[in-house]
Amino acid sequence: MLSVIAYIHVKPEKTDEAINAAKELVEKVKDEEGTLFYSFSVSEKDPSTIVFMERYKDMDAISAHSSTPHFKEFMKKAAAFSSMPPEVNIYKEISSI
Repeated sequence: MLSVIAYIHVKPEKTDEAINAAKELVEKVKDEEGTLFYSFSVSEKDPSTIVFMERYKDMDAISAHSSTPHFKEFMKKAAAFSSMPPEVNIYKEISSI
């Protein structure tokens, strides 16, 4: 399995817009085959940072997710509300519960 942790730094005045777009994305991601876990959170330390935590069956599932129309639409919206490019980290899962 692979885990992804992605950070999106949002312009403070665009936080509500970003959260609404992320909620829409999560609702559509739930039907993707190979996506095992997908959530987003807002940092308590910095409310303008959205953190996505994701788990996928394999790299093909990550590629499939990144190719969906809803992900592409989210990234298009993110370009307008982000203060910098997203930071995306992929990890090979070693152990979990």
